[in-house]
Amino acid sequence: MTSSVRKILILGGYGTFGGRLVLLLADATELTLVVAGRSLANAQAFCAPLKAAATLVPAVFDRAGDVKGQLRDIKPDVVVDSAGPFQLYGSDRYRVVRAAIEQGIHYIDLSDGAAFVDGIVQFDAAARDRGVFILSGASSFPVLTAAVVRRLMAPCGNAGSVLVRLDAVAGGIAPSPFAEIGLNVMRAITSYAGKPVEIVRDGRRATAHGIIDTMRFTVAPPGHVPLWRRRFALVDVPEYKLLPQLWPGVRSIWMGAGTVPGIWLRALMLVSFLVRLKILPSLVPFAELIHRTRHALSWGEHRGGMFIVVKGALADGDAVERSWHMIAEGDDGPFIPSMAAAAIIRRSLAGLAPPPGARAATRDLELADYEALFASRKIVTGTRQDFRSGENVPLYRRILGGAYDLLPEQVRVMHDLDRELTVAGVATVERGAGLLSRLAARIVGFPPAGQDVPVAVTFLARDAGELWRRRFAGLAFESLQEEGRGGNEGLLCERFGPMNFTMALVVDGERLRLLLRRWSILGIPMPLALGPRIDAFEFVDNGRFCFHIEIRHPLAGLIVRYRGWLAPSLAA
Repeated sequence: MTSSVRKILILGGYGTFGGRLVLLLADATELTLVVAGRSLANAQAFCAPLKAAATLVPAVFDRAGDVKGQLRDIKPDVVVDSAGPFQLYGSDRYRVVRAAIEQGIHYIDLSDGAAFVDGIVQFDAAARDRGVFILSGASSFPVLTAAVVRRLMAPCGNAGSVLVRLDAVAGGIAPSPFAEIGLNVMRAITSYAGKPVEIVRDGRRATAHGIIDTMRFTVAPPGHVPLWRRRFALVDVPEYKLLPQLWPGVRSIWMGAGTVPGIWLRALMLVSFLVRLKILPSLVPFAELIHRTRHALSWGEHRGGMFIVVKGALADGDAVERSWHMIAEGDDGPFIPSMAAAAIIRRSLAGLAPPPGARAATRDLELADYEALFASRKIVTGTRQDFRSGENVPLYRRILGGAYDLLPEQVRVMHDLDRELTVAGVATVERGAGLLSRLAARIVGFPPAGQDVPVAVTFLARDAGELWRRRFAGLAFESLQEEGRGGNEGLLCERFGPMNFTMALVVDGERLRLLLRRWSILGIPMPLALGPRIDAFEFVDNGRFCFHIEIRHPLAGLIVRYRGWLAPSLAA
């Protein structure tokens, strides 16, 4: 494929992933995008409202019909199959591949079906003879997975060295509860739900069961608001066969999907047991019903993400665990499975076409290719490396990971706590005048209002975290900060007497913000809607560490606002 290529045929072009591939390529003026499916009316309805620089051509294409004839009529330079479900393509599953090779057409598919992707290599010799590339699996599973693993094997941040041995890989996709999941995606999931899935465990091929085997994980890119901890259910994807080909020594591979709300996933697990117990032969006949219930039970935050964890060893033999985290806000998550095909097409237009041959696309893209596309969306990523046992790592550095080093030095000094640090400065304190406001401030022990109030803060390292003792003009109040566990993993928990506030540490430019995510009284979780509104951040002004804390409540109004500066050089 060269820059002379102009016409891309997208099968399933108005569907969940094909439609997003169209949008990802719509700004390329040199392209003609043939948006095809079994319904011309649907293709026309999809294309009509789009304002695209590319030329959009609605078309009919039925992969169950005369594939060769349809390809001859359309004459594409590349055909992209985004229709699926590839797990249910039947005995003649590669009919589009064979027809494309015969007519000298390049081919890309978005398959995450393990058997389908694994079998594409049988066409390698024929594809080489025709000078075309045939790339399968150009989706999050397995292409993005492989690209991330390569990144994690490389030096990782300030603590980085090359991993010389890869022992284990685990990962998962966490779709937003409001993300559009097409019916064909649900058909693919139900095709293996409750059925044996061949995975890699302890260096051997082992059998698990689709959707039934689970793990929990918190997707938490450093310096960003993490996703809530999710349960991920095992999915049948190409990684189990392809990753050992890339890294022959890998001893464990596990991949899952963390669909929310959790009650829906637990219900799917329950009915999957009926397949495992052979009470039902398959859940495929119920795919449409399961699809409808998933959309009916949509609530929570409109955010999704993905994670990959690798375990291995450095050259000195030390064991290391590293993880890559990605969060997509709003409707941007469903674009990610289509990004591999978009990147391959754009690289080809730039004269960087994949070499001829038929293969899984796991070596044809790097994470940098994805990151160029992430940058145009509300998508953030980051890596973490587990600290070695025995390391004395300050609380905020543990939670923020690599994002900690992005903070100004004056902010980092306040949190690089070893044993004890006392700092001093000046603050302005404002208090609410209402009865409820005064009562809340009294319970916590907030200081009275005042201007140019002398402030001293002592930070004391504790096994559980850090004890902060604040003194405003001689009046003291304190709190205990610690790293969240379980459902609060990736968050900071701060206790003021009977109240506990769980907050995300967010690096916002040169500011460190604390965003409230949960709160409780006497260990009893309270509705966030009834909680305080907290505006808290740390920053640098005139070379000094500064703080701003404002706490309000919908019923009480302003409770307290205190802001000022602190400096170790004026320690009391």
